[in-house]
Amino acid sequence: QVQLVESGGGLVQAGDSLRLSCAASGDRDIGHAMAWFRQAPGDVREFVAKISWNGGATYYADSVKGRFTISRDNAKNTMYLQMDRLKPEDTAVYSCAAVRGYDAGLSPYEYTYWGQGTQVTVSS
Repeated sequence: QVQLVESGGGLVQAGDSLRLSCAASGDRDIGHAMAWFRQAPGDVREFVAKISWNGGATYYADSVKGRFTISRDNAKNTMYLQMDRLKPEDTAVYSCAAVRGYDAGLSPYEYTYWGQGTQVTVSS
């Protein structure tokens, strides 16, 4: 079992930056691919970014490419999402997810473990 806890959300203005963190605990014997998803009210859960077990491979949704950066520090069991030049349409609950293996895809159904989410609100 892996437990995930997000932090770092908040209320910011358009153009500002935020850094989200996802702290993992539990099963550390097997590497896990990880990802960030987000869900706005009334919308389906949307893929944001993913990172392979060792950080060697990353992938971003087109909507955040060039503005967001995903990274991880396995020594600290923590994944990050640096969000720059935030826009009002980035407003959502952001959740981190993990699954055993080197890498995973873009569907939330591929991920086994989920955090509770952290709210990000960007005002115009």
